[in-house]
Amino acid sequence: HVDAVVENPYAEGTIEHTLFAKNWIDAVQWHLEDIIRDPEIDPVAALALKRRIDRSNQDRTDMVEEIDTYFREKYADVKPLASATINTESPAWALDRLSILALKIYHMAAEVGRPDASAEHKAKCEAKLNILLQQQVDLTT
Repeated sequence: HVDAVVENPYAEGTIEHTLFAKNWIDAVQWHLEDIIRDPEIDPVAALALKRRIDRSNQDRTDMVEEIDTYFREKYADVKPLASATINTESPAWALDRLSILALKIYHMAAEVGRPDASAEHKAKCEAKLNILLQQQVDLTT
């Protein structure tokens, strides 16, 4: 539920606490965006929800910056090889991509397993799920 109180099991001030909180924000925002897509939503409620999503996006960005700061400080003394390349965005934005990808995989797998869904819908969702799973492998290896 989008209004559930988060129970972060990790000690405040740790990277684990920040990563858990970041993933929580992503999950809640996923559901807020589902709610705002309802064509029957009251315009006043939609505006309030849009502002909540905007605040959530700012919190998400702030947390990504906090995670990047953690890694930058942790590895400040590491000198990259001259031949080293940067193959993706910063570590925190890569983790952000993985968090969103995990949400997509979770929800697509749920669609594949829906007992009331048509065989055609399940097949389309399974094809999308396979692509998402490959993206996850590509991003983590």
